[in-house]
Amino acid sequence: MTAPLSRPDIDTPYTLTEDRIDSFRKNGYVKLKDVLSPETLAYYGPEITARVTELNRETRPVEERDTYHKAFLQVTNLWQKSDLIREFVHSKRLGRIATELLGTRGVRMYHDQALYKEPAGGFTPWHVDQQYWPLSSEKTVTAWIPLHPVPLEMGPLEFSVGSQKIKFGREFAISDESEREIDRYLKLSNLPIDRSPFDLGEVSFHYGFTFHRAGPNTTEKPREVMTIIYMDRDMKLVEPRNDAQRRDWEAWCPEVEAGEIIDAPLTPVLYP
Repeated sequence: MTAPLSRPDIDTPYTLTEDRIDSFRKNGYVKLKDVLSPETLAYYGPEITARVTELNRETRPVEERDTYHKAFLQVTNLWQKSDLIREFVHSKRLGRIATELLGTRGVRMYHDQALYKEPAGGFTPWHVDQQYWPLSSEKTVTAWIPLHPVPLEMGPLEFSVGSQKIKFGREFAISDESEREIDRYLKLSNLPIDRSPFDLGEVSFHYGFTFHRAGPNTTEKPREVMTIIYMDRDMKLVEPRNDAQRRDWEAWCPEVEAGEIIDAPLTPVLYP
């Protein structure tokens, strides 16, 4: 009989050098090697995939969907559905990295999202995450965590280097319009694009206002990715600027008033 996998350690510190922190703040993102061990991904990954399979409600053939729904299967706040996923999402290793990159006294959770790009899944248009969030500052960071290596053919996350400083296009939701208009502007800005694959255990972190996209998945296997969105533990709620931000307020922190710190049951402090 095969021995069960031992529980991996996801709370010990990751050595984050000053040059990596500087790179994040200058370029708007950073990709870090060996953040999670193969054993860690083998331990938590199957549970994440099982819950995505269970909770996914998208059953239409890919060709019958719009651009947004062709891009990925999206399941949110898996940490509420599984004690094992809660343990993973509450990892102090990941939370400490987010805290050190942002330079805050700590981070709290905004939410998690599984983003599974199916075989023949379409591209993910250019966008910024924080367009959807009613938050008072730019001190937010998304950890993009592949559960396996992601070659170019699977559609790894792409970054517009240094684009967190650009104000244009922040109002666009993920759509054909955002892909077209942001792509045009970024080409005029002459910013480089990082279109590199992800190794096993590699994790990227990007600001909420960094422009990013992903290509299609042209392989016969799903691209399995978990994300965790962190914010400054002292982040305050602001009046929503669009319908998506109002829905987020109602979903994540309805008990919080505009101007208050977003201290709610669904937004716990994850580090320190």
